[in-house]
Amino acid sequence: MSMSENPFGQVLVALVTPFTADGEVDWAGVAKHIDDVITAGADGIVVTGTTGETSTLTDAEKLRLVEVGKDVAAGRAKIITGGGSNETAHAMQLARQSEKAGADGNMIVTPYYNKPTQAGILTHFRMIADATDLPVILYDIPGRTGVAIAYETLLRAAKHPNILAVKDAKGDLAQVSRVLNQTDLMYFSGDDPNVLPHLSIGATGLIGVTANIAATPYRQMVDAVNAGDLKTATAAHKQLEPLVRAVMTHVPGTVAAKYILHGLGRIKSPRVRLPLVGPEEWEAAEIEDEIDLVKNIPGVDFSNFRPDRNAAAGGALPQIAGTTR
Repeated sequence: MSMSENPFGQVLVALVTPFTADGEVDWAGVAKHIDDVITAGADGIVVTGTTGETSTLTDAEKLRLVEVGKDVAAGRAKIITGGGSNETAHAMQLARQSEKAGADGNMIVTPYYNKPTQAGILTHFRMIADATDLPVILYDIPGRTGVAIAYETLLRAAKHPNILAVKDAKGDLAQVSRVLNQTDLMYFSGDDPNVLPHLSIGATGLIGVTANIAATPYRQMVDAVNAGDLKTATAAHKQLEPLVRAVMTHVPGTVAAKYILHGLGRIKSPRVRLPLVGPEEWEAAEIEDEIDLVKNIPGVDFSNFRPDRNAAAGGALPQIAGTTR
């Protein structure tokens, strides 16, 4: 698939937002981390998504993350703004501002907390897609939003010229197959354990949390699937399995990813913003037990893993005032 057909990339990282120990955005750390994941094989970066702690970022921070991403990527990877809002007018405003800041695409999450009808969800998507010329990824994650995007809604949304893809964190592979058969929508796996199953039924790529730590084996997996080499793709999947379990099982993925990245010396602080908090002692122990099972992942050396439970403890209240939704 050419980039003109796919404007997003295939190996997309759901980027963590590195913070300082007091909870402010570590802008130098953001730039370094973006460069690290691109060097490791990512060709797309989703900033300000769930993993980026969109719920506690200000609008100004979200827009600067797009700008920093574009500057660091320098054409090597696409920068997608993620998160959106459960207020349609606010999401439209953010989309316009993100487009002006240089975003290459917009990921729109299903409205959360409001629990709208499918008609409301479809109207929300269409209004935001109409607000800019950005290509759109719809984000289907009912575990966080409280409501799924129905099959019929996806078929109707697919008719919009700017709505090109779905990030699927619902895990209904039968529906994915059905939508792929009925539409031209691209699918991106939004569930790290199911990346290879998604790819095997025709998904375009992934938007992954674990890819913050290990983008290279995801690059190898996607390249192998593109080449029809299931054996190599399966080997990468098996390599990643204990790391995926460490990141995605015990605490929110953002928390675990930052804990591990800090332990590897790749970000300066594992701090998250409240209401997220760092892992408790028993949770940290479970993450570390999983890490002990990780073997020979390209680009990651766990022999130098030095987790810091004290540095990760608690959560921060940022000092910067601003609008968040």
